[in-house]
Amino acid sequence: MASPVLSRGFIDGEEDSSYEGEDNTDDFEPSKLGTKEYWDDTYARELETFRDIGDVGEIWFGKESIDRIVTWLKNHNFPKDSSVLDIGTGNGMLLVEMARNGFTNLTGIDYSSASIELSRSIMRRELHDVKIQEEDFLNPSTLRSVFDLCIDKGTFDAVSLNPNNSAEKQVQYIHSLRSVLRIDGLFIITSCNWTKEQLKSIFCEGFEILQELPTPKFQFGGKTGTTVSALVLKRNK
Repeated sequence: MASPVLSRGFIDGEEDSSYEGEDNTDDFEPSKLGTKEYWDDTYARELETFRDIGDVGEIWFGKESIDRIVTWLKNHNFPKDSSVLDIGTGNGMLLVEMARNGFTNLTGIDYSSASIELSRSIMRRELHDVKIQEEDFLNPSTLRSVFDLCIDKGTFDAVSLNPNNSAEKQVQYIHSLRSVLRIDGLFIITSCNWTKEQLKSIFCEGFEILQELPTPKFQFGGKTGTTVSALVLKRNK
């Protein structure tokens, strides 16, 4: 469950309340992109396509988003045997790339059974030993490990668009994250719904921002901005 669902770009160096510096965390308009039914249907179609022609389906935020994460981990000598949890793994391609780069302790979860079947099929084809399991991150029942690194590429975005009390689900998400991420563990989040300042506000309790990862820029009307935020946070309590 990971997708670019709603762009809320921000403008660099501009004092505009709707862009960078904005710290409100108001709910978005509800969307089908926040429902399990949408993702079940999406991954059922992608699973059928994979079986027919071997296409792995869409890589959310593009392959550059995967490369951005893997490059940062390698540049910072993140231990290859560290325990990693991919929250809303989708087709599992982030974990495929991490396995290709030598990471060995990888787990992917998703609440869509079709996603799980698709990602397991891809792992078998790629010959990677990656643990994939069906799990609703908001109500985790089988996650017993405490991870060194948790990664989210669009799942928190989708949670924020859920038609049924998204604010409560955001709180559940943070509670689950704190329950599975060890103290001093890292959390890498990619979002096209939330700006850096909004994410900083949302995850203010128990997390600190270590770095904002570079994302593609755009120029419009003489201003420069980005439609994607990518942050590395550290759990500090």
